Amino acid sequence: MRLLLDENLSHRLVARLAGRFPGTVHVDEVGLRGRSDLEIWDYAAQHGFVLVSKDDDFRQLSFLRGHPPKVIWLVVGNAGTGAIGEFLFGSHAIIVAFVERAEDALLTLRAGGEAGP
Repeated sequence: MRLLLDENLSHRLVARLAGRFPGTVHVDEVGLRGRSDLEIWDYAAQHGFVLVSKDDDFRQLSFLRGHPPKVIWLVVGNAGTGAIGEFLFGSHAIIVAFVERAEDALLTLRAGGEAGP
């Protein structure tokens, strides 16, 4: 499962997540920094990525367009890179189940352990 991390997440997460989420990249690595949400959305869809963001705009696009790409929306407040990495790492089983469910387009992961569509 390949994750595409939005620019509101640190590029340092790629190395932290590599063991559990091989193929993960940051928008910086694929030349998408500063690009529009729609350009990032299209890239993720065309290249088979699950889009991970704290940006509410991607949640809204998921409601409007469905998938692909699937979207993981992080509601983590001002959590630092280390905490977000641990949160995603610890949410691996939830994320795998989400990706495997063909009908699901959006996964909301909230700090504090709540997850839902």
